Amino acid sequence: MSFASKDAAKAYWRANIRWLLILLSIWFAVSYGAGILFVDELNRIQIGGFKLGFWFAQQGSIYTFVVLIFVYVKVMNRLDHKFGVEEK
Repeated sequence: MSFASKDAAKAYWRANIRWLLILLSIWFAVSYGAGILFVDELNRIQIGGFKLGFWFAQQGSIYTFVVLIFVYVKVMNRLDHKFGVEEK
């Protein structure tokens, strides 16, 4: 991976960190917010006999994390292409 300039490298890593923080914030909101903070409100809804708050605490944050991994890969491939550092 080689950049044309130090400014390009800084811009690349700034965009990388920005996306990382956005995606981790989404995961935190789902796992902590839905699994802990809003569990009482979500438990009023049942899906398949299980309370929704329980589902988010046990499964939802994991599924969200896996989806966010794929989103991160797609975003990073776009960033790599934009900055000309993609793998061939």
